[in-house]
Amino acid sequence: MKKYVHGYSDIEANRLNDQADSLAELIHHDSIWKEGSLVLEAGCGVGAQTKTVASKNKNCRFISIDISADSICQAKKVIESKGIKNVEFMEADIFDLPFEDEYFDHILVCFVLEHLPNPYVAMDKLKSKLKVNGTITLIEGDHGSTYFHPDSLAARRAIQCQVELQKRNGGDANIGRKLYPILAESAFKEIKVSARQVYVDDSNPGWVEGFTKNTFTEMIKGVAEEAIKKGLIDRETIEKGISDLYKTAEGGGTFCYTFFKGIGVK
Repeated sequence: MKKYVHGYSDIEANRLNDQADSLAELIHHDSIWKEGSLVLEAGCGVGAQTKTVASKNKNCRFISIDISADSICQAKKVIESKGIKNVEFMEADIFDLPFEDEYFDHILVCFVLEHLPNPYVAMDKLKSKLKVNGTITLIEGDHGSTYFHPDSLAARRAIQCQVELQKRNGGDANIGRKLYPILAESAFKEIKVSARQVYVDDSNPGWVEGFTKNTFTEMIKGVAEEAIKKGLIDRETIEKGISDLYKTAEGGGTFCYTFFKGIGVK
């Protein structure tokens, strides 16, 4: 990964936490593992997902790693503020894991593969640290699943800028649809992939605020300057696109996005 395409600002940390909080039940209602399990959370970032999964699995022990020291520092503060005691944080690289082979009972990889130029190599590295019959969970979004009302060509062009920037950075913003083949080609067994759709309208004001506005639209807004600088779009169009995305969160608007969750057994 050349760099994290969204950056490491406080704004981005807040966006990640808004996303995690608004989607916790949708994404993690079944993120529950056998008591006593040792779980590796690979790419924990600022701890946005850590606080949910660790709280749901109080009798498991988590080792949560990230390549960014600043993110680890923020994650520690989040976990300490929640009084969570079953997480150990380490600065570590997925491609150079400091653990013995067959060390973990479960591995969680959430919103990480999308940023990696070589996800299959990452899967091989992770799989080697998983016990025989251990399990892995992959969770990723897919920008190609986005649709909304009122529709807007400018908004769709703005979203495509995010997809293109992530591609140029070595990642894949549409990786969600590929979780089954990734698990299959990595020789996992008993693979199950489920689609977790976010559908937002006026009847769910929590998702209107937490996802449509503070998560997705903020993400597109966050790459606007780079997209303009790289010549992917002009300022007028991307600003209109962002404005139109905000309109989907106003009265009568709707917004859809799909996440994918894949589980496999070693």
